[in-house]
Amino acid sequence: MTCKKLKEFLDERDVKYVSINHSRAYTAQEIAESAHVSGNDFAKVVMLKADEKMIMAVLPAPDKVDLKLLRQALEVRDIVFADENDFQDHFPGCEVGAMPPFGNLYGIRVILAQTLCDSTTISFNSGLHTEVIQMDYDKYIKLVSPEIMDFTHHITLAA
Repeated sequence: MTCKKLKEFLDERDVKYVSINHSRAYTAQEIAESAHVSGNDFAKVVMLKADEKMIMAVLPAPDKVDLKLLRQALEVRDIVFADENDFQDHFPGCEVGAMPPFGNLYGIRVILAQTLCDSTTISFNSGLHTEVIQMDYDKYIKLVSPEIMDFTHHITLAA
């Protein structure tokens, strides 16, 4: 079952979404493949600490965060990848590493990779390692209001 907080948030706003159950998977590429979703349209979450403040970066599955680009874009002195111990308690009801890209529901700043902006739909972990949610990209933007930035190395996947 979807992370209760996310499901309630979407249902209260009458958001249309599709729930895709899949075999247990942990990496973004494995999840996209298991759920039969393009890796370029699957949004993975990477947790970061920027000047000691937690930030949620949302980017396509095959992409990599460029910390130098991100430090410049955010105008911070220090940015590092967060350790699971740093954020696991921030997402009650979610499995660690399967957090949905809705940091706004948890009081966490959300930044979205520019490389996701050409998508019509967005797919992401539901809060579990066995379920993906797929919804309209524009609706996601309206619900989350992420800051859109260029902070990734985009890796083009073969068709």
